Amino acid sequence: MAKKVGDFFWERLHQWGVRRVFGYPGDGVNGLLAGLQRFGTDKIEFVQARHEEMAAFMAVAHAKFTGEVGVCLSTSGPGATHLITGMYDAAGDHVPLLAIAGHTGRTAIGGHYQQEVDLLTAFKDVASGFVQQATVPSQMRHLIDRAMRTAMAERRVTALIVPNDLPDEPYEDPPHKHNTIHSGVGWTPPRVIPRDEDLRRAAEVLNAGKKVAILVGAGAAGAVPELIAVADRLGAGAAKALLGKTVLPDDLPWVTGTIGLLGTRPSWDLMMECDTLLMVGSSFPWSEFLPKEGQARGVQIDIQPAMLSLRYPMEVPLCGDAAEALRALLPLLEQKTDTSWRERIAEGREDWFDLLEKRAAASADPVNPQLPFQELSKRLPDRVILTSDSGSCANWYARNLQIREGMMGSLSGSLASMGAAVPYAIAAKMAHPDRPVIAMVGDGAMQMNNMAELITVGAHWRKWSNPTWICLVLNNQDLTEVTWEQRVMEGMPKFEETQRIPDFPYHRFAELAGLRGIFVDDPAKVPEALDQALASDRPVVLEIRTDPNVPPLPPHTTVEQALHFAKALAGDPEKGSVILDTAKQVINAVLPGGKG
Repeated sequence: MAKKVGDFFWERLHQWGVRRVFGYPGDGVNGLLAGLQRFGTDKIEFVQARHEEMAAFMAVAHAKFTGEVGVCLSTSGPGATHLITGMYDAAGDHVPLLAIAGHTGRTAIGGHYQQEVDLLTAFKDVASGFVQQATVPSQMRHLIDRAMRTAMAERRVTALIVPNDLPDEPYEDPPHKHNTIHSGVGWTPPRVIPRDEDLRRAAEVLNAGKKVAILVGAGAAGAVPELIAVADRLGAGAAKALLGKTVLPDDLPWVTGTIGLLGTRPSWDLMMECDTLLMVGSSFPWSEFLPKEGQARGVQIDIQPAMLSLRYPMEVPLCGDAAEALRALLPLLEQKTDTSWRERIAEGREDWFDLLEKRAAASADPVNPQLPFQELSKRLPDRVILTSDSGSCANWYARNLQIREGMMGSLSGSLASMGAAVPYAIAAKMAHPDRPVIAMVGDGAMQMNNMAELITVGAHWRKWSNPTWICLVLNNQDLTEVTWEQRVMEGMPKFEETQRIPDFPYHRFAELAGLRGIFVDDPAKVPEALDQALASDRPVVLEIRTDPNVPPLPPHTTVEQALHFAKALAGDPEKGSVILDTAKQVINAVLPGGKG
């Protein structure tokens, strides 16, 4: 039988190293799926999500946790548009992703046909790296090659649009004549190192600093030994952007934790007091948490030129791979002998850890949301992979979980989309079935789109060599992060009509999906519940009834925020509880030994 375009399609992707695709079927891709069936799911696994958006999130997480190109697939029309949120998640976090979408048959395109969407236009922004629609069989080769190479080399989103009648056409290699393209498979990353003269300029700035701060992002994940060596040479402290949370372990005495609204007080102090800033592989967006302009001299290392000197005016912007650049920079750096800066950092860290413990122990109605994260931090298994959703749970993920060497973790960073934690955790387990995986989710994201993906977990978990997969759900019947933003940013009382969400027994839904469900509404039982979840012989949904009125206090509060909060309280329907819970958290920060 003659080879069809649908057969060649998967053969070529396999040559590029693709071994897993996340998606949802439909008649727009039936020809492609028939080709995959013939090619063999033992060669490329198809993971069926419950929704195309979730498939795209899974592909993003696959890329984050493997370093490979994530691949997602959908049918035409609404299936394709459902992919877009996950595609933007990949674009925002500089993750290599290939989206494959079916389309209307070629003879019907432009005829206002059923499920016809102008996907070239729809994908043009998010897949700006490369988006093309196939039209003839001999075109497929170079489209796949260019999409994969662009995604790999530029860490961007690419998209291929395949009309539904094309996969059934006989495949033809491009003929050797004018107006044909003859592409090939393969790409390896180059060594990208800044010029010697620029490295010397950077060293001069860093050697002159007496209080050096390093900001570490996800782009530094492959440069941990180099980061540690440079930090030790400079006597520096290091804060971590949220996407870089697992790059450096938190047991290093000069690592201050995360930075920003979800960050720590030691990270705030580090940035406000430093005289020199070294930023490595980070696109951290909030300039108010960086030194004021003129306070610190700056050096930045990033593989992407467009990100250089974007967040802070850098004296020496270095374009290069983080590990290569740091390795080349290290011999030019002088060993700092004054230890006072690091001693202050270490003292601030210890005070912060004490404060976290006290805040988590403060009473609440019924469970303080910080408590499960504080207790989980003490129990995190070696090599665990952590995923967090957006919302209030991201505060506690960022602050309370202490990372050790060998752990991995991520979330929807730049896009900060709700609904990514569970699909991220599924993809993490698919890629690393021997590693424990823990997702942290609020009840808003569970109801929005995460709950259905528990069915996906139920369908796959028996194939995992390590069954430890936990979804920790904070059930407080409130869209808490937005509620607090309304209070603090807008001076609004809680808007019940928009913020209150229905109660639902998530642990019981998990049991219907063949998983284990655990419910806790007593703070004294949280440690035992965590131990049970970690020891379970099957995936677990651990639902904890938490108090929505415990404030996610930022590391620094402005006068404007305080005034807005006071204004909001006047008409807030939960004024009494908010005042009490906030007072407990603030008292712990100012009184020694304070405990609510």
